[in-house]
Amino acid sequence: MGYGFHEPVLGREVVEYLVIDRRGKYVDCTLGGGGHSQLILEFLENDGFLIGLDADTEAIQYASQRLQRFPNTHFRQTFYDQIDVALYEADKYPVQGILFDLGVSSWQIDVDERGFSYQNDGPLDMRMDQRQSQNAADVLNNYTQDQLEHIFREFGEERHWRAIAREVVRTRSSQSLKNTKELVKIVRSVIGERHLNKSLARIFQAIRIEVNRELERLEFALESSFQMLDKGGRIAVISYHSLEDRIVKNFFKEKERDCICPPEFPTCVCDKVSEMRLVTRKPVTASAEEVKNNQRARSAKLRIAEKTIAFKG
Repeated sequence: MGYGFHEPVLGREVVEYLVIDRRGKYVDCTLGGGGHSQLILEFLENDGFLIGLDADTEAIQYASQRLQRFPNTHFRQTFYDQIDVALYEADKYPVQGILFDLGVSSWQIDVDERGFSYQNDGPLDMRMDQRQSQNAADVLNNYTQDQLEHIFREFGEERHWRAIAREVVRTRSSQSLKNTKELVKIVRSVIGERHLNKSLARIFQAIRIEVNRELERLEFALESSFQMLDKGGRIAVISYHSLEDRIVKNFFKEKERDCICPPEFPTCVCDKVSEMRLVTRKPVTASAEEVKNNQRARSAKLRIAEKTIAFKG
């Protein structure tokens, strides 16, 4: 395969914080090119095991080939919100560690035909799983203006969400949108050149999140992952923007809480117990050296939490 998979972000830190038992079972929920998985497998003992999940057919094919020298692996093409199904069917549960490296892969951006990048022209696709029907063109051509405004505002945090949505609707009224260059032209007509790249990044992010239901899947996957962890097992999540990071931070915070009774109650009546502990209070970020060698690491935040209650199978 001719696509270039890049170095895994925070690879050393992932292994350090995630692999607590070298004979344990681990899940890479975002297999990609297999970079993190390879580092984990090289650290595991022979009786350790790794399950790799990815929605992308090409990622599964590439990583399977890259990691074929490791017999202690199982790969499955699926979104990470199906982690519980994948582990039950593989009979590999509970597990000792689960990794998420969120967002779009560098190699997916590099392939123009996938439509993830605004820098070169390509079809309005943006599907991580190309077996699914809805793509970016469907969103842009079929959503109402209100729906487009919502995703540009909520998923892209774009200041000019209303004007861009209005221009999309106006443009498509005469001809359906098919290519990324057409979307770039629309955003440019609203924003101008000065802040164009930032707005393009936000709009493309918003559409990608909507096409792949990324935030909805993440919320579901975190809870499913927690359920599949053994006591003492860890979840490690690398996020790249505030929407993802907020979901992860709030999930870990809620799992760490014990009593949720109103402060005026003299004694606890809710019986809630803490279910996780934060391994690091603040997110782990990349060193200056790593950022120099891998620009994708610049915005990366790694959060890790450990399960403190027993697995309930």
